[in-house]
Amino acid sequence: MSFDSRYDKYERLVFDWPAEHVLRVTMNRPERMNAADRTMHRELAEVWRDIDSDQRVCAVILRGAGKAFSAGGDMEMCEALTNEEDYHLTGWKEARDIVYNVINCSKPIVSAIHGAAVGAGLAAGILADVSIVANNARIIDGHTKLGVAAGDHSAIIWPLLCGMAKAKYYLLSCETLSGAEAERIGLVSMAVDESELQQKAEEVALRLASLAPSAVRFTKYALNNWLRQAGPIFDASLALEWMGWKGPDVQEGIRSFREKRPAQFDPSSPL
Repeated sequence: MSFDSRYDKYERLVFDWPAEHVLRVTMNRPERMNAADRTMHRELAEVWRDIDSDQRVCAVILRGAGKAFSAGGDMEMCEALTNEEDYHLTGWKEARDIVYNVINCSKPIVSAIHGAAVGAGLAAGILADVSIVANNARIIDGHTKLGVAAGDHSAIIWPLLCGMAKAKYYLLSCETLSGAEAERIGLVSMAVDESELQQKAEEVALRLASLAPSAVRFTKYALNNWLRQAGPIFDASLALEWMGWKGPDVQEGIRSFREKRPAQFDPSSPL
């Protein structure tokens, strides 16, 4: 299938049609393990509106190029969130739109997650309607390790998927989850060997694309009311995360990341 001009503006996302009516979106910054810079962060917020309005699309696959799904936020982008007031606000709006635009996109989304999966890419991957991971994938919500609240997407969906006890453990501790363990606790739809991942994602997307489109989209809309109902939880978590981007802890978190050492946070807090 051919493309129209709506996809020409994207720099960090690459599009192809692995099957009729199945659009594949590839996060394409493999030299940085698909870490989200300002451009990719914006594009991950915007692309779901374009897909929603594209009548040729009946299912979507989201994947990452190279060795990883997405290695989180680029440190230059993170520093801009702390130091540039305009981008601090822009980044908040984009982070909100990534979550709500995935939820509100009428087309079913299948994620194919391999390697490292962190940050904005992980948000879209976990919020996908069918999340397929490689058994050896490494899923990490690294917010508290960086010094900010886990606000990106996790509060709206992790407790619903894997229960509050597991959600609290992994979101508070930043413990790494393998793809196999993520399937075991119910965080993702299924886990497969990495060699089978892309084929399985195509099979699932093709099956979704072959069904009655209105029925599939209505079902997604109804089910996602669970997430819309949790919207105030997400809004609060994102606001608290964004407060953290202006605090001292994230400065130490960024320094420790760049210096490849454990962070040394001040144990005192007025909270």
